[in-house]
Amino acid sequence: MKKLPAFFALALGILVFGLTDGAEARLIAKIDISSQRMTVINNGKVLYNWPVSTARKGYRTPTGTWRPKRLHRMWYSRKYDMSPMPYSVFYHGGYAIHGTGAISRLGRPASHGCVRLHPANAKAFYNLVRRHGMGNTRVVVQR
Repeated sequence: MKKLPAFFALALGILVFGLTDGAEARLIAKIDISSQRMTVINNGKVLYNWPVSTARKGYRTPTGTWRPKRLHRMWYSRKYDMSPMPYSVFYHGGYAIHGTGAISRLGRPASHGCVRLHPANAKAFYNLVRRHGMGNTRVVVQR
């Protein structure tokens, strides 16, 4: 009889969290630090390829693969003078993909470590993550 509750716990875990890894995620954001580009892939099909700004000299954008942890339509950075971060998708601690007002700097390193996007692109990505779910989304940052 003890096997039955374990089975239900496993089944519930699969329903809530899924079993996808980075390769199986439905929505993937691939950030290439060297080219300062973000490619959005949905079910293996490239939807978008946008310019971004990652960390400028003296800061770092960590590399790796993560699931988004939280979403905020508007967030203000307590660490950096309450700077606005529209359409934030937080994926690793305080690191997020978000919109920026510094549009002219896109395509070049300019951030404190986050991945900056044009606000319209940040909104599109934010809405995709909401639609597909954080469990079905991966953020992949590479050099």
